[in-house]
Amino acid sequence: MTAATDQDHTEHADRPGNAAPAGEHSGDGPPAQDGPETGRPGGGPGEGDPDGAPADRTARDPHTGAGRAEKETGRTPHTHGKEADMPGRTDEDSPGGSPRPSGGPPGGAPGRGGSAGAWDDGLIARRVAEGESAEQFAVVENRPPGGPATTPMVYDRPLRSRLDALRELVGLSRARLDNRTLAEAGRVLDEAAARRRHSGQHTVVAIAGATGSGKSQLFNMLAGVPISETGVRRPTTTAPIACSWSDGAASLIERLGIPPRLRRRPLQNGDADPQLRGLVLVDLLDHDSAAVHHREQVDRILRLVDAVIWVVDPEKYADAVLHERYLRPMAGHAEVMFVVLNQIDRLPGEAAEQVLDDLRRLLDEDGIALGEYGEPGATVLALSALTGDGVGELREALGRFVAQRTAPARRISADVDAAAWRLRPVYVTGRRTGLSEQAREEFAARLADAVGAAAAGEAAERAWLRNANRACGTPWLRLWHWYQDRGEPPTGRLPARARADEETTARQRVEQAVRTVADRASAGLPAPWAQAVREAAARGAQGLPEALDELAARHGPPPGRPPRPGWWPVAVLTQASMTILQFAGGLWLLGQIVGVMSPNLGVPVLLMVIGIVGGPLIEWSCRMAARGPARRYGLEAERRLREAAAGCGRARVLDPVAAELLRYREVREQYGRVVGTGTGTGAEAGGS
Repeated sequence: MTAATDQDHTEHADRPGNAAPAGEHSGDGPPAQDGPETGRPGGGPGEGDPDGAPADRTARDPHTGAGRAEKETGRTPHTHGKEADMPGRTDEDSPGGSPRPSGGPPGGAPGRGGSAGAWDDGLIARRVAEGESAEQFAVVENRPPGGPATTPMVYDRPLRSRLDALRELVGLSRARLDNRTLAEAGRVLDEAAARRRHSGQHTVVAIAGATGSGKSQLFNMLAGVPISETGVRRPTTTAPIACSWSDGAASLIERLGIPPRLRRRPLQNGDADPQLRGLVLVDLLDHDSAAVHHREQVDRILRLVDAVIWVVDPEKYADAVLHERYLRPMAGHAEVMFVVLNQIDRLPGEAAEQVLDDLRRLLDEDGIALGEYGEPGATVLALSALTGDGVGELREALGRFVAQRTAPARRISADVDAAAWRLRPVYVTGRRTGLSEQAREEFAARLADAVGAAAAGEAAERAWLRNANRACGTPWLRLWHWYQDRGEPPTGRLPARARADEETTARQRVEQAVRTVADRASAGLPAPWAQAVREAAARGAQGLPEALDELAARHGPPPGRPPRPGWWPVAVLTQASMTILQFAGGLWLLGQIVGVMSPNLGVPVLLMVIGIVGGPLIEWSCRMAARGPARRYGLEAERRLREAAAGCGRARVLDPVAAELLRYREVREQYGRVVGTGTGTGAEAGGS
């Protein structure tokens, strides 16, 4: 079994014998030099053999296993030297030589019939285990022309709905939440969109582990060929290596930032291993490496892969860095996680089972669900990558996992869950939120009190009564009122100092009313939305006292005399009659005193008594009758002012506050869709 560098499985036809046009090359380095001294298969001038077969095609001898290309060139299949024994090396890595692209004829020789074609996928690197006598071959992978088309990823309807809700949630929250809070949600949306554009027939699985855990050895065991370098030197793996079991994964691997020279393909006899078809396996760097950029690469790739195989050993399986930095934060990704206890060959007797049980206990404490008894969760296995014990079980579990083709969607769904959990404090509250009707009424009452609606109504009532008394009162009483009004300030006006104090008190009442309604509206809201509600109320409070003053002047009692009831003229005429009777009786008595008229005290005295008693009686009757209309007049004036003040407060304060509460309700509903509950938590659904 051998391995091939996989520079691009989707953009090239990967036909055997394809070559680049003259002057073009593939890979990271410049074009290789022409000539057979390169020592690569098909290293001739690039012209076909007498039978028309391309010179770079390799035919395997069914008896010896040697390639016909080696036989034809007369070169021994042995590869001597340390550099040839390094797994995953290409010609760019060979010291002392010019960088050459992997695979294909050197020098850009034309292919069959002299037609220009694409470079081949590269050199198949094969390394035998130490002590084996088998020979190594550099063989160019032979694949049929016209590789399979890449099928984009398709998410199911529930996941699409959750992603749409998360996108809407982020859009509604940008003006209320800082970018750091929304960064993770934005990253999940970007990664979901990016993963959807790539192949849905491939599953990218990363092998992660600590220094010395044996993850590279397990990587080679799963690939069936030594691809990733192993050894006692730490760190052994200095760059992530990808191995793809089928075509069409080049864009996925490129998304991980793995260059073409670090991409491999295991070569099977006949068809590729159907058990792992669609698998893209990535050997990561050590997550506990002393090199900072190594850890950064691990963290970056772990956010992009579809699943992770965590490799632990009996010494470091309980490492706090592994559990606190990786496993515990990724507890929600249990369904796309494998946890493998490696090196069980070092444990005597039943020690392996004891360590495995302790590992399961630690994973349970981390909150990682274990996929036991058919339940969804992480797969926990014990194996030895050195002896191969248990690797077959992992291979079968990995094959079933890849065959489902659901790992990318499950990974994105777990990412959405993690982002929603981080956003929970800024969207979820356990209290009823919103403004109650009682709070609205109290706010309107406070504004009416600040604008003096009750006092204005009382003043209107007194003005109506005073006007009625003046119209229906006796002339002597009206004369007395006129005398009193001469020493008082104009009606409805106060001294300048008293008016200034009243305005200050009214402003303070307005500010207090706004603060109270803002506190009630923001009660129970998460901090960002409570702050937004208070800011909206504060903006509305600016200029509110002045607006209320204008309303008081515009909606107060109208100037002039209040309207009169229908019985008013009758009362005035009756009072005038009483006055006439008094004057008539008085003149009659005066005429008798001066002797003009005959003495008769009874009639004039009776007339005067009727006028004197009837005048105040009519005045009292009119006052009693005027109380009802005066009260209604005052209440109407108070109502108009209250409604005007309430309308002003609603437009300036309550409506902006209600808009913020409505926005919070919308984002809460979207958050409920993100977490999969539809409309959020029912206990917190309050009115706005």
